[in-house]
Amino acid sequence: MKYRRLGRTNVEVSALGFGAMRLPVVAESGAVDEPAAVEMIRCAIDHGVNYVDTAYPYHDGASEVVVGKALRDGYRRKVHLATKLPTWDVKKVEDCDRLLDEQLRRLQSDRVEFYLLHCLNKQRWPEMRDLGVLEWAARAKADGRIGEVGFSFHDTFDAFREIVDGYDWPLCQIQYNLVNEGVQAGTEGLEYAAAKGLAVVIMEPLFGGTLANPPAEIRAIWDAAGRDPVDAALQWLWNQPKVSLVLSGMTTLEHVRRNVASAARSGVAALARDDLDLIARVQAKYGELSPIPCTKCGYCMPCPNGVDIPGNFELYNNAVVFRGSSETLSRNLYRMMPAGERAAACEQCGACEDKCPQGIAIAEELRRVEKEFGESG
Repeated sequence: MKYRRLGRTNVEVSALGFGAMRLPVVAESGAVDEPAAVEMIRCAIDHGVNYVDTAYPYHDGASEVVVGKALRDGYRRKVHLATKLPTWDVKKVEDCDRLLDEQLRRLQSDRVEFYLLHCLNKQRWPEMRDLGVLEWAARAKADGRIGEVGFSFHDTFDAFREIVDGYDWPLCQIQYNLVNEGVQAGTEGLEYAAAKGLAVVIMEPLFGGTLANPPAEIRAIWDAAGRDPVDAALQWLWNQPKVSLVLSGMTTLEHVRRNVASAARSGVAALARDDLDLIARVQAKYGELSPIPCTKCGYCMPCPNGVDIPGNFELYNNAVVFRGSSETLSRNLYRMMPAGERAAACEQCGACEDKCPQGIAIAEELRRVEKEFGESG
């Protein structure tokens, strides 16, 4: 296993972290297959993984419970444990104590090394800040229940920059992969956070597993080069010096073994020019497969009705190209958007269409987005 410094925390973490969001489940009930999950987590730790990440809502609360069981028998002292405060459940600052104490009971631990404010965005950030959650976190750090406080993020770069600048964070967690350089925080956010001294933890490195099973056109490019798309996607991330840690939500023991082996080959600036050129061809082909030819230039903005036109098109394109779990992710992210920014808020005024250099029939495409993602979709 290779290790990296986690920002200014001075903690050495494995290049690969275990993300406990996609644990194996029993087909009949949908419940976590606990013996299989425990075996996977312990196998990863036995092979050098020393960062385990979970959260309050994963597997309807069962993820933290199973992680706690996996870390018995001496495994707890071998890892840095991270979980997340469900910010949507925090209505008053006193809720934070109740939630954290419940999580510690689930995890069978009196402490977590990293406690992240889950899914901060431009709406939740001021709510948490004004409720005094950061002051609460300082008290929880002082009493020993948490080590460092960070945040996970799903929103625009502008919202990300505001959050980064709003507190002296030691780390953040962002969605980032070879097809998401311009999505959410993106490459710009990675570089901004790192420049401010934050450790950057990567989630969705395989975009919900969809990069492991690419469309035929993409598979042909990988096959012609003799490359495994999973290894290539992970190496692309590890190649970047500003990436502190890559989390993988593994579902099978084989996933663990493959990803551990990949991590052992990782390194900063380790990819050759031919590797980078190959990945660039793959990225270009993914772009060609997007049904709405939006380049996110922003000429259509601001919408007089407040609709986030590029954001809606981005979610729709991801859902169509990748399907599978990323389709579900896109739908969930759409429904998490403020109502006024969703495609449904479009009043078909047409003000945007004359400004679009791609000639997109924006009003019509927004209707298609709402049909796909709206409550009736």
